[in-house]
Amino acid sequence: MTLTRRLLLGVFGVMGSLVIFLSFLVDRQLSRRLQDDTADVLTREARFVAASWVVTTDPFELAHRAGDATGRRITLIDSSGAVVGDSDFDRAGMSGLENHAARPEVAAAMRGSVGSALRASASRGDRELYVAVPAGSGVARVSVPTTALNSLAASTRRGIAFAGGVALLVALGMAWLFARNVSRPIVSLRDLATTYASGNLTARPDIRAPGEVGDLSRALHQLAEQLSARLDALAAEESLLRQLTESVTEGVVAVDAQRMVVRINAHARAILGAAGALPFPANQLPREVAFRAALDGALAGDSTDDLEMNISGRTVSVTALPLPGRGAVLALYDLTRLRRLEAVRRTFVANVSHELRTPLTVIGGFAETIAGDDLPDVERRQFAHKILSNTKRLQRIVDDLLDLSRIEQGGWTPNPARTDLASAVADSLAAVRETATRKGIALETAVAADAREAWADPTALRQVLSNLVDNAVRHTNTGSIVVFSQARTGGAVVIGVRDTGVGIGSEHLPRIFERFYRVDAARSRAEGGTGLGLAIVKHLVEAHGGRVAAESVLGVGTTVHAEFPGPPGEER
Repeated sequence: MTLTRRLLLGVFGVMGSLVIFLSFLVDRQLSRRLQDDTADVLTREARFVAASWVVTTDPFELAHRAGDATGRRITLIDSSGAVVGDSDFDRAGMSGLENHAARPEVAAAMRGSVGSALRASASRGDRELYVAVPAGSGVARVSVPTTALNSLAASTRRGIAFAGGVALLVALGMAWLFARNVSRPIVSLRDLATTYASGNLTARPDIRAPGEVGDLSRALHQLAEQLSARLDALAAEESLLRQLTESVTEGVVAVDAQRMVVRINAHARAILGAAGALPFPANQLPREVAFRAALDGALAGDSTDDLEMNISGRTVSVTALPLPGRGAVLALYDLTRLRRLEAVRRTFVANVSHELRTPLTVIGGFAETIAGDDLPDVERRQFAHKILSNTKRLQRIVDDLLDLSRIEQGGWTPNPARTDLASAVADSLAAVRETATRKGIALETAVAADAREAWADPTALRQVLSNLVDNAVRHTNTGSIVVFSQARTGGAVVIGVRDTGVGIGSEHLPRIFERFYRVDAARSRAEGGTGLGLAIVKHLVEAHGGRVAAESVLGVGTTVHAEFPGPPGEER
């Protein structure tokens, strides 16, 4: 029910009750007042008749004359109670009237006071008001029917009802205007509060009303301003917190007391494989026992510091801390790459130690032998040659390690330029031609007409070609080695070496570009390889923004190719 309707119903109830109460009260007071005033008039008239009733006066005639003069019923009663004159009856009719000595008003008049009574007339049947006063020869009584009094009272009641109805209508009209003036700003403020509750704080009240409504309007305006300021501050804090959590290298997960994930950054999603929209149940997080135990412990108020565990194939360090309100926050640090690097470092140290130990052992052994005095000159020269050969091998390993370290650490940056491939290929083949001729290997070139130049660092390109050709010669016993080039879109050029060597098993192909990885370690060392050539090739090509790949079939041969991107912005 609207406020206007409630106000109108309230006013109608109050005014209706007031009109009814006033009508009832006025009716009672008016009836009583009319009766009292009529009794006073009748008393004066009765006294006038009593004064006119002397011994020589005929009471019958006096009653009729007084009745005609006053328009009242005049009754004269002697001291015995007998009616001796009545303006409403003739002489014959009076004989049938009963004795009035027992009538209340007559009895009071006989006692010397004024008597009055309101009752139905025994002779006429209607209700009358009687007033009797003592007279010299008996009692003089004047009466009047109450019909006139009732008519006057009814007329008065109708007037009061009409006035009350008019007053009620006027009150309802004024109440409607008042209610409308009051309810309209209240309804407007209600709608405004509903708008604020829905999250829209841009609206402002434009009500300029006095009193409480104006105070409420101003209070809502201040409330909207404060809420807007606080929401802006909260939004700024939320944005800052989101940026902070997204910028850290650790994964961050916040879980509330209802075990709902309320915040999670991108690193945590990647580590935990969580893709649900916030908030989502913590049951959607990984179910690893150690991870669940850390989460449950934090929700129970216990802390977990740097607990290393395996989550979905990742090595993760988890720190779980309880929050006020029985929530929890988890910090996840992905140690997978670090552990992998540590494993690579251990493998690298072991490989380097192994690779260096062999030539050092040879050098040390032959040097100790040469140090003896009884060694023939021929053997001494042979041993010295072995020492020199292993020293050169040791030097190559150290040089390759230094080159690889410089490239990996960013100490070398390619300076690409248009480089003639025919010249670079000729230089790389010339370096191995003697060895290839001794082994009966044919060296061929297949430089495409549209791929005669490559956008690459000239020194790096020659080193890539030299390593690939040298590696192909060492692993090929017969057949041919082909150095080729092919054009790609965007000005890119593919440079590769194809041999007919022993080939590489498919299980080894993914790892041949790792440092010191050998498919056949014994043969590689016998051929003088360092195990670092393909690793250097891979890093040099990737430094140009390119990529390397290898294809091989056991007993058929191997193809290794490197793709160098074209100049920036060039399309071919």
